[in-house]
Amino acid sequence: MEYVSRVPRPPLDRLIDDLYYLEGVPPYARLMLPPAPGALLIVNLGAPFRIRAGGDLESADYADGCVVTMPTRAYEFGYPIPTRSVGAHVKPWGLAPFLPMPAAELCDRPVTIEQVWGRPAVAGLRDRLAAADGPHEMLTLLEQELMRRLGETAGLGLVRHTGSVIAATGGAVAIGDLRTAAGVSSTHLAQRFKSLVGVTPKRLARSYRFTTTMLTIDPAGPIDWGELAARAGYFDQAHFGHEFRAFTGLTPTRYVEVRQRFLREHPGHVLEGWPLPAD
Repeated sequence: MEYVSRVPRPPLDRLIDDLYYLEGVPPYARLMLPPAPGALLIVNLGAPFRIRAGGDLESADYADGCVVTMPTRAYEFGYPIPTRSVGAHVKPWGLAPFLPMPAAELCDRPVTIEQVWGRPAVAGLRDRLAAADGPHEMLTLLEQELMRRLGETAGLGLVRHTGSVIAATGGAVAIGDLRTAAGVSSTHLAQRFKSLVGVTPKRLARSYRFTTTMLTIDPAGPIDWGELAARAGYFDQAHFGHEFRAFTGLTPTRYVEVRQRFLREHPGHVLEGWPLPAD
Protein backbone atom coordinates (compact mmCIF):
# COMPACT_ATOMS: atom_id res chain seq x y z
CA MET A 1 0.00 0.00 0.00
CA GLU A 2 1.08 3.58 -0.63
CA TYR A 3 0.80 5.88 2.38
CA VAL A 4 1.71 9.58 2.26
CA SER A 5 1.19 11.92 5.21
CA ARG A 6 2.15 15.32 6.53
CA VAL A 7 1.28 17.66 9.39
CA PRO A 8 -1.09 20.47 8.33
CA ARG A 9 -0.07 24.11 8.64
CA PRO A 10 -1.21 26.29 11.56
CA PRO A 11 -3.77 26.63 12.95
CA LEU A 12 -4.95 23.22 11.79
CA ASP A 13 -1.94 21.58 13.47
CA ARG A 14 -3.56 22.32 16.85
CA LEU A 15 -6.50 20.16 15.81
CA ILE A 16 -5.08 17.56 13.45
CA ASP A 17 -2.12 15.20 13.87
CA ASP A 18 -1.67 14.56 10.17
CA LEU A 19 -3.31 14.52 6.76
CA TYR A 20 -2.83 11.31 4.80
CA TYR A 21 -3.31 9.58 1.48
CA LEU A 22 -3.84 5.80 1.31
CA GLU A 23 -4.03 3.61 -1.77
CA GLY A 24 -3.56 -0.06 -2.53
CA VAL A 25 -4.51 -3.52 -1.35
CA PRO A 26 -5.15 -3.79 2.41
CA PRO A 27 -3.37 -6.52 4.37
CA TYR A 28 -6.71 -7.99 5.51
CA ALA A 29 -10.29 -7.60 4.37
CA ARG A 30 -11.36 -6.61 7.88
CA LEU A 31 -9.30 -4.80 10.49
CA MET A 32 -10.06 -4.20 14.15
CA LEU A 33 -9.06 -0.77 15.44
CA PRO A 34 -8.71 -0.43 19.23
CA PRO A 35 -10.21 2.83 20.53
CA ALA A 36 -7.35 5.31 20.37
CA PRO A 37 -7.64 8.84 21.82
CA GLY A 38 -8.29 10.53 18.51
CA ALA A 39 -10.86 11.07 15.78
CA LEU A 40 -10.90 10.31 12.08
CA LEU A 41 -12.14 11.97 8.91
CA ILE A 42 -11.99 10.04 5.63
CA VAL A 43 -12.88 11.16 2.12
CA ASN A 44 -13.32 7.97 0.12
CA LEU A 45 -12.23 7.88 -3.54
CA GLY A 46 -12.77 4.19 -4.22
CA ALA A 47 -15.42 1.56 -3.66
CA PRO A 48 -17.45 1.80 -0.44
CA PHE A 49 -15.90 0.59 2.78
CA ARG A 50 -17.69 -0.93 5.74
CA ILE A 51 -17.58 -0.06 9.43
CA ARG A 52 -19.04 -1.79 12.45
CA ALA A 53 -18.73 0.36 15.57
CA GLY A 54 -19.18 -2.02 18.49
CA GLY A 55 -20.68 -5.47 18.66
CA ASP A 56 -24.25 -4.25 19.20
CA LEU A 57 -24.44 -2.33 15.92
CA GLU A 58 -24.86 -3.61 12.38
CA SER A 59 -22.07 -2.87 9.93
CA ALA A 60 -22.77 -0.09 7.43
CA ASP A 61 -21.32 0.91 4.07
CA TYR A 62 -19.72 4.31 3.52
CA ALA A 63 -19.37 5.41 -0.09
CA ASP A 64 -18.35 9.07 0.18
CA GLY A 65 -16.34 8.80 3.39
CA CYS A 66 -16.91 8.94 7.12
CA VAL A 67 -16.43 10.89 10.31
CA VAL A 68 -15.54 9.02 13.50
CA THR A 69 -15.37 10.95 16.77
CA MET A 70 -13.25 9.57 19.60
CA PRO A 71 -14.37 5.96 20.09
CA THR A 72 -14.85 4.19 23.40
CA ARG A 73 -14.91 0.70 21.89
CA ALA A 74 -13.02 -1.13 19.20
CA TYR A 75 -14.56 -1.03 15.75
CA GLU A 76 -14.15 -3.09 12.61
CA PHE A 77 -13.10 -1.47 9.36
CA GLY A 78 -13.62 -3.30 6.09
CA TYR A 79 -11.49 -1.98 3.23
CA PRO A 80 -12.49 -2.46 -0.41
CA ILE A 81 -9.88 -4.11 -2.62
CA PRO A 82 -8.21 -1.97 -3.78
CA THR A 83 -8.80 1.06 -1.58
CA ARG A 84 -8.11 4.76 -2.19
CA SER A 85 -8.81 7.66 0.16
CA VAL A 86 -7.53 10.83 1.78
CA GLY A 87 -8.18 11.73 5.37
CA ALA A 88 -7.08 13.23 8.64
CA HIS A 89 -6.00 11.72 11.92
CA VAL A 90 -7.58 14.23 14.29
CA LYS A 91 -6.86 15.09 17.90
CA PRO A 92 -9.70 14.13 20.27
CA TRP A 93 -11.08 17.69 20.28
CA GLY A 94 -10.12 18.50 16.70
CA LEU A 95 -13.34 17.63 14.88
CA ALA A 96 -15.49 20.03 16.91
CA PRO A 97 -15.01 23.08 14.60
CA PHE A 98 -16.10 21.00 11.60
CA LEU A 99 -19.21 19.36 13.06
CA PRO A 100 -22.76 20.75 12.91
CA MET A 101 -23.72 18.73 16.00
CA PRO A 102 -22.18 17.96 19.43
CA ALA A 103 -19.52 15.25 19.26
CA ALA A 104 -21.39 13.28 21.94
CA GLU A 105 -24.16 12.56 19.40
CA LEU A 106 -21.64 10.68 17.25
CA CYS A 107 -19.86 8.76 20.01
CA ASP A 108 -19.35 5.20 18.70
CA ARG A 109 -21.71 6.01 15.83
CA PRO A 110 -19.78 6.93 12.66
CA VAL A 111 -21.59 9.02 10.08
CA THR A 112 -20.94 9.68 6.42
CA ILE A 113 -19.04 12.82 5.57
CA GLU A 114 -22.08 13.81 3.50
CA GLN A 115 -24.17 13.88 6.69
CA VAL A 116 -21.71 16.36 8.18
CA TRP A 117 -20.91 18.65 5.23
CA GLY A 118 -23.78 18.03 2.82
CA ARG A 119 -23.92 16.26 -0.54
CA PRO A 120 -22.98 19.16 -2.89
CA ALA A 121 -19.89 20.15 -0.88
CA VAL A 122 -18.64 16.59 -0.55
CA ALA A 123 -19.30 15.79 -4.20
CA GLY A 124 -17.31 18.86 -5.24
CA LEU A 125 -14.44 17.99 -2.93
CA ARG A 126 -14.30 14.41 -4.19
CA ASP A 127 -14.28 15.62 -7.80
CA ARG A 128 -11.35 17.96 -7.08
CA LEU A 129 -9.45 15.22 -5.28
CA ALA A 130 -10.03 12.73 -8.09
CA ALA A 131 -8.65 15.25 -10.62
CA ALA A 132 -5.61 16.16 -8.52
CA ASP A 133 -2.07 15.55 -9.70
CA GLY A 134 -0.93 13.04 -7.10
CA PRO A 135 -1.12 12.56 -3.31
CA HIS A 136 0.60 15.80 -2.30
CA GLU A 137 -1.86 17.95 -4.24
CA MET A 138 -4.69 15.92 -2.73
CA LEU A 139 -3.46 16.68 0.78
CA THR A 140 -3.25 20.38 -0.11
CA LEU A 141 -6.85 20.32 -1.39
CA LEU A 142 -8.08 18.64 1.81
CA GLU A 143 -6.13 21.14 3.90
CA GLN A 144 -7.72 24.03 1.98
CA GLU A 145 -11.18 22.60 2.55
CA LEU A 146 -10.56 22.26 6.27
CA MET A 147 -9.12 25.77 6.50
CA ARG A 148 -12.18 27.13 4.71
CA ARG A 149 -14.50 25.41 7.19
CA LEU A 150 -12.55 26.33 10.31
CA GLY A 151 -14.48 28.64 12.63
CA GLU A 152 -14.80 29.71 16.22
CA THR A 153 -15.98 27.05 18.65
CA ALA A 154 -17.13 27.95 22.15
CA GLY A 155 -15.06 26.26 24.84
CA LEU A 156 -12.46 24.87 22.46
CA GLY A 157 -9.56 26.69 24.14
CA LEU A 158 -10.41 25.15 27.51
CA VAL A 159 -10.83 21.66 26.11
CA ARG A 160 -7.73 21.85 23.93
CA HIS A 161 -5.52 23.06 26.78
CA THR A 162 -6.85 20.51 29.28
CA GLY A 163 -6.79 17.73 26.70
CA SER A 164 -3.20 18.57 25.76
CA VAL A 165 -2.14 18.17 29.40
CA ILE A 166 -3.89 14.80 29.57
CA ALA A 167 -2.13 13.75 26.35
CA ALA A 168 1.29 14.95 27.53
CA THR A 169 1.00 12.89 30.73
CA GLY A 170 -0.30 9.80 28.97
CA GLY A 171 -3.47 10.07 31.02
CA ALA A 172 -1.59 10.01 34.34
CA VAL A 173 -3.02 13.24 35.74
CA ALA A 174 -5.70 14.03 38.31
CA ILE A 175 -8.70 15.54 36.54
CA GLY A 176 -9.54 17.48 39.69
CA ASP A 177 -6.21 19.26 39.47
CA LEU A 178 -6.90 20.21 35.86
CA ARG A 179 -10.33 21.51 36.77
CA THR A 180 -8.88 23.60 39.60
CA ALA A 181 -6.12 24.99 37.39
CA ALA A 182 -8.70 25.94 34.75
CA GLY A 183 -10.91 27.63 37.32
CA VAL A 184 -14.09 25.84 36.29
CA SER A 185 -16.42 23.35 37.94
CA SER A 186 -16.24 19.62 37.32
CA THR A 187 -19.67 19.76 35.72
CA HIS A 188 -18.71 22.55 33.32
CA LEU A 189 -15.49 20.79 32.28
CA ALA A 190 -17.28 17.49 31.72
CA GLN A 191 -20.01 19.19 29.68
CA ARG A 192 -17.50 20.97 27.46
CA PHE A 193 -15.60 17.73 26.86
CA LYS A 194 -18.78 15.79 26.07
CA SER A 195 -19.82 18.46 23.58
CA LEU A 196 -16.47 18.87 21.81
CA VAL A 197 -14.76 15.48 22.29
CA GLY A 198 -17.70 13.17 22.89
CA VAL A 199 -16.45 11.82 26.23
CA THR A 200 -15.57 13.21 29.66
CA PRO A 201 -11.98 14.22 30.54
CA LYS A 202 -11.78 11.20 32.85
CA ARG A 203 -12.65 8.89 29.97
CA LEU A 204 -10.13 10.64 27.73
CA ALA A 205 -7.41 10.14 30.35
CA ARG A 206 -8.33 6.46 30.62
CA SER A 207 -8.01 6.09 26.86
CA TYR A 208 -4.61 7.81 26.78
CA ARG A 209 -3.31 5.62 29.60
CA PHE A 210 -4.41 2.42 27.89
CA THR A 211 -3.10 3.46 24.48
CA THR A 212 0.24 4.60 25.91
CA THR A 213 0.60 1.23 27.64
CA MET A 214 -0.33 -0.73 24.51
CA LEU A 215 2.28 1.09 22.45
CA THR A 216 5.03 0.01 24.85
CA ILE A 217 4.31 -3.68 24.20
CA ASP A 218 6.89 -5.42 22.05
CA PRO A 219 5.11 -8.48 20.62
CA ALA A 220 8.45 -9.93 19.51
CA GLY A 221 9.91 -10.12 23.03
CA PRO A 222 9.06 -11.48 26.48
CA ILE A 223 6.44 -9.51 28.40
CA ASP A 224 6.11 -9.21 32.17
CA TRP A 225 2.43 -8.31 32.37
CA GLY A 226 2.52 -7.62 36.12
CA GLU A 227 5.40 -5.17 35.76
CA LEU A 228 3.78 -3.54 32.73
CA ALA A 229 0.49 -3.06 34.59
CA ALA A 230 2.23 -1.62 37.66
CA ARG A 231 4.36 0.76 35.61
CA ALA A 232 1.24 2.04 33.84
CA GLY A 233 -0.48 2.75 37.15
CA TYR A 234 -3.11 0.01 37.10
CA PHE A 235 -4.18 -1.42 40.46
CA ASP A 236 -2.98 -4.90 39.54
CA GLN A 237 -2.68 -7.28 36.61
CA ALA A 238 -6.37 -8.20 36.84
CA HIS A 239 -7.36 -4.54 36.49
CA PHE A 240 -5.11 -4.24 33.44
CA GLY A 241 -6.65 -7.37 31.90
CA HIS A 242 -10.13 -5.98 32.46
CA GLU A 243 -9.16 -2.75 30.69
CA PHE A 244 -7.70 -4.74 27.81
CA ARG A 245 -10.93 -6.64 27.28
CA ALA A 246 -13.04 -3.49 27.68
CA PHE A 247 -11.03 -1.62 25.05
CA THR A 248 -10.23 -4.37 22.55
CA GLY A 249 -12.40 -7.39 23.30
CA LEU A 250 -9.16 -9.38 23.61
CA THR A 251 -7.10 -10.67 26.48
CA PRO A 252 -3.53 -9.31 26.62
CA THR A 253 -2.16 -12.69 25.55
CA ARG A 254 -4.54 -12.92 22.60
CA TYR A 255 -3.69 -9.36 21.57
CA VAL A 256 0.00 -10.28 21.34
CA GLU A 257 -0.83 -13.37 19.28
CA VAL A 258 -2.78 -11.28 16.77
CA ARG A 259 -0.02 -8.65 16.61
CA GLN A 260 2.50 -11.42 15.99
CA ARG A 261 0.33 -12.75 13.17
CA PHE A 262 0.33 -9.32 11.48
CA LEU A 263 4.11 -9.02 11.84
CA ARG A 264 4.63 -12.52 10.49
CA GLU A 265 2.28 -12.22 7.51
CA HIS A 266 2.97 -8.57 6.59
CA PRO A 267 6.36 -7.50 7.93
CA GLY A 268 7.04 -3.79 7.57
CA HIS A 269 3.51 -2.96 6.40
CA VAL A 270 2.48 0.71 6.60
CA LEU A 271 -0.55 -0.18 8.75
CA GLU A 272 1.29 -2.38 11.23
CA GLY A 273 1.28 -1.13 14.79
CA TRP A 274 -2.34 -0.34 15.56
CA PRO A 275 -4.96 -2.06 13.37
CA LEU A 276 -5.33 -5.80 13.93
CA PRO A 277 -6.72 -8.57 11.70
CA ALA A 278 -10.39 -9.01 12.55
CA ASP A 279 -10.84 -12.42 10.89
